[in-house]
Amino acid sequence: MASEQDSIDTRLKRQRLTRARRLALGLLLLVTALFLLAQYLRNTHPLWPYVAAFSEAAMIGALADWFAVVALFRHPLGVPLTHTAIIPKNKARIADSLGSFITGNFLSTERVLAALRDYNPAAQLMRWLARPQAQQWLNELLFNLLSQLLLALNDRRVATFVGETLQQHLQRLDMAPLLASLLDGLAYGNRHHRLLEEVLRELDRQLDETDVQERLVTVVAGEMNILRYISLDRAAARYVTEKLVHGVQRELRLACHDPQHALRQRLDGWLVELAVQLRHDPQLQQRLVRAQHELLAQPAFAGQLEAFWQSVVDWLALDVQQPDSVIRHQLEAVTATLAVRLRRDPGMRAWINEQVELAVPRLLERWREPIADFIATQVKDWDDRTMVDRLELNIGTDLQYIRVNGTLVGGLIGLLIYLLGQFVVTL
Repeated sequence: MASEQDSIDTRLKRQRLTRARRLALGLLLLVTALFLLAQYLRNTHPLWPYVAAFSEAAMIGALADWFAVVALFRHPLGVPLTHTAIIPKNKARIADSLGSFITGNFLSTERVLAALRDYNPAAQLMRWLARPQAQQWLNELLFNLLSQLLLALNDRRVATFVGETLQQHLQRLDMAPLLASLLDGLAYGNRHHRLLEEVLRELDRQLDETDVQERLVTVVAGEMNILRYISLDRAAARYVTEKLVHGVQRELRLACHDPQHALRQRLDGWLVELAVQLRHDPQLQQRLVRAQHELLAQPAFAGQLEAFWQSVVDWLALDVQQPDSVIRHQLEAVTATLAVRLRRDPGMRAWINEQVELAVPRLLERWREPIADFIATQVKDWDDRTMVDRLELNIGTDLQYIRVNGTLVGGLIGLLIYLLGQFVVTL
């Protein structure tokens, strides 16, 4: 479609150029005929000398401008005069100058930043995202890109590469400071207490389950061998289990709601001590390193990493194929949320504009010279005929109208000079 449109534009430009050439040539022939007629009838009427002066000067202006216009692109009448065919002869210099001119004037940092501030990228993005069609287009684009990515990743070679790479990185990873930082992160803001509370609540819920209590009864009854002979083992075990469960649940609930409970205090001390040992105890660090190496040295470990990676990719690939894809719904939700947040949050819009203005100067500095070199190289690669043809198509029509103006203005100036001459003669 684009090439077809370019062909149409080129054809229209060539037609306009042809009409302008014919107009300039026709006007030259007209004033030439008028000059010959005026010379022939010069003595028959007092006005003919004025017509002759006008037409003579018009011919000179037309021929001078014709020579100037033609000399830009080629040798007039094929005669290789100096300072003619200016553009083909200076193609390399023009190409370098054109690249520098475009990047220096149109891609200068100040001009681009001024244009960006007027454009207001964040506001444009906000208005664009507010359109349902735009959101749908963006969602489809992201979803299709993700689908293609998952299709490419769903390859055994990729899974093997990921598994081996992860294993190599894990072998070089120093686990001791990482675990110590993780413990510090849990201790910060008492996050470990919230985790402990969830564990305690889950234990409490599990102890309330009938099947769990029955298993405990069975275990306790198995330890009461002496009561088995009088058939009291199950009854005694059930009694002991109930007391045990109630006692444990009571303690769990106390620990869950009492910030100063001894269990919490022991957990705090244990986490702090373990973090210190992980950072400063060489023996613990060595044991951790040995355990890490032993785990990674197992042949099945790399296969488990590959299987994990493949399962994640398979799940994602399966999801994107479903009509009610979770990923698609999440993308749509993110896009809709982004549109609303941009509309309601001027601070976010200001941040987007600031980031664009920070990024653009760096990009311009990085790519300004390569862009200039690219433009210059493209122009230099044109042969002389192509370069002349393209320039003529784009500016040749205006140059032909310069010939028309030169004809008319030259005639008027010639007439004015003739009038001044007649005025001086009469003095």
